[in-house]
Amino acid sequence: MGYINIDVKRRLMGRFQYDNDLLQEINKLIINENIRSGEIRLIGAVKKARFGFFDQATREYKFIEKNEHMEILSAIGNISIKDGKPFPHVHIALADKNGNVHGGHLMEGTKIFAAEFVVVDYGENKLERIDDEFTGLQLWNL
Repeated sequence: MGYINIDVKRRLMGRFQYDNDLLQEINKLIINENIRSGEIRLIGAVKKARFGFFDQATREYKFIEKNEHMEILSAIGNISIKDGKPFPHVHIALADKNGNVHGGHLMEGTKIFAAEFVVVDYGENKLERIDDEFTGLQLWNL
């Protein structure tokens, strides 16, 4: 187990605009605000969703698309450096009109109906992702 102690630099609260791509909006925010390490959480609703499931056997993402209106029960993630750039790693849980829950790794293609966010900026902490041979993922280098 590895870990580091991190201080909070600042917190940002806001909302993303209707009909925009949720992951693209998160990327724009963290790049414009120069957030290199931190966390994000958000709630709201989407017009359609695209998320992924990492197949541990094949080491590939399988994509799931829901072309329907859904509530964002929770979206939570972290921000670190991947390939030299800020990278948001976000998981999302969504409920359909019948209360069935779906979710996974947030992917581009999720269209916003409404989305309110809180981002915590940890400042210049050096959380960087590197290839992990055991899992096939890019995980934090601690």
